[in-house]
Amino acid sequence: MRSSPVSHSASLSLALLVVSATGLLGSLGCGSGEVAPGAGGDYGGSNGGSATANGGTSAGGTSASYAAAGGAGNGGAIANGGGTANGGSTAPKGTPNGGATGQGGSTSSGGSTPTPGGGATGSGGFSSRTGNPPTGDAASGTGGATGSTTTVDCSATMPSGGNTQTGNNVNGTADGLGYGIWSNGSGGSITTFSNAHAFSATWNNGGDFLAHLGLDFSGSAKSYTTYGTIAAQYVETKTGNGGGYSSIGMYGWMQNPCVEWYIVDDSFNGMPTQKSGVTAPIDGGTYYLIKNTTTGSGGNDCGSNVSSWAQMWSVRTTARQCGTITVSDHFAAWQNQGWSLGNLTSVHINVEVGGGSGSIQFPVADVTTTSN
Repeated sequence: MRSSPVSHSASLSLALLVVSATGLLGSLGCGSGEVAPGAGGDYGGSNGGSATANGGTSAGGTSASYAAAGGAGNGGAIANGGGTANGGSTAPKGTPNGGATGQGGSTSSGGSTPTPGGGATGSGGFSSRTGNPPTGDAASGTGGATGSTTTVDCSATMPSGGNTQTGNNVNGTADGLGYGIWSNGSGGSITTFSNAHAFSATWNNGGDFLAHLGLDFSGSAKSYTTYGTIAAQYVETKTGNGGGYSSIGMYGWMQNPCVEWYIVDDSFNGMPTQKSGVTAPIDGGTYYLIKNTTTGSGGNDCGSNVSSWAQMWSVRTTARQCGTITVSDHFAAWQNQGWSLGNLTSVHINVEVGGGSGSIQFPVADVTTTSN
């Protein structure tokens, strides 16, 4: 496969997104995270709440109980940045039923640089009495573990050295990540580094130009859920212009069914003025969710037997130039709309422009998964 394919349809769709003269594609329902109820049980105390914070789980302890787990305790809501999940309250002495329901953690925005694992510690479930009839106090449940925290250094600078390549179809690997250029114009250049997850790109042409760095799964494409939490951290600065349209964020492909997908966090041209009516809260911001079908004219990553495919978009309502993109949360939001996702073949930090003359630097450009 080409590690940096982009269809001509991508340029058309990005033009539709950015240029207000053309509207972009209709409204669909919004997805959101769900809470998972704790198990019920006889004579048990309540379960502690839990809060999943972009990969870090902070689960409340389960109380000691008679015969089974404690009373119902709802899991925490997804929290970008992480709120505290409170445990269930104590069941009254002499009462054979479990404690009251534990409340889920609240959502926090995370700001411009939300962290992928910053969930606060969930408090433990309180004890209730055991025995039949109850005699004596059960031990208290233990508190949940604290989620790990990783921040993005928004003041990071470009590493020194690097390997620069020029052309309109360039592919390779650098420090364990795949990189590439694709262009149907006069091309441009990409600079990568053997000891850093970073890259820069320049262009000066009248066609579609794409440069990227990230992960490729073409040899073993699987459902995105197989890879656990998929996240990208980035910092970018840009100069010049991106021609008639531009997209800065994430880009990739899925197969069976064929899907070309974008997550747009920034643009040379200003964020889109035409938007769908479907939104989802992800990584401390709000994204418009958009889906369309294209036939393209620049090929696809799914084979010559595929003549049309889906394009899926998440477009941030407010541009940013630094942060964490929890890619798997976007996939889940699309799936919650009933959109069919294929097996994941690539996840890349990406810049795409429709001509113009400019450059971009990514002193931080890293893509990770929590499972292989």
